[in-house]
Amino acid sequence: MARFSSTTTTDAIVAAERSAIWAALTDPVILARLTPLLKRVVANGDLWRWELGNLSILGTSVTPVFTERMVFTEGSRIDFHHEPPANAKERAGADGWYALDDRDTGTHLAISLTLHVDLPLSRLAAPAVQVVMKGAMQATGDRFGSNLEHHLGLG
Repeated sequence: MARFSSTTTTDAIVAAERSAIWAALTDPVILARLTPLLKRVVANGDLWRWELGNLSILGTSVTPVFTERMVFTEGSRIDFHHEPPANAKERAGADGWYALDDRDTGTHLAISLTLHVDLPLSRLAAPAVQVVMKGAMQATGDRFGSNLEHHLGLG
């Protein structure tokens, strides 16, 4: 079993009030609806269990489920890091943040996400696995942006 990871960082000016974007990002049901590949988010206080759909990476199929510690700085930042329950072995996890600040034309939204997953593949497969992960994360991020704008009534 080898661990593979990929990171994506993006930002945009969203023509909406920061409070509306904040409300979407802090609602686990809405967040799951906006994010492709994310089937469901179950919140238990500041611990959120993220359930992704089935992913196929180089002939290996995984359905990641992982627990994140969410740290909210009201209205401006969400930090999250992988924190599995005691005695639980989760083969995937994420670390990252969302940051929001006001701009004249709306809200600056910046997102950084590192996804890691343990797969029954050789470390020698890392370059190919990272290409697949990076592509999936890019497509997911693009679709998330479109879905968020639609949710906010912008598109």
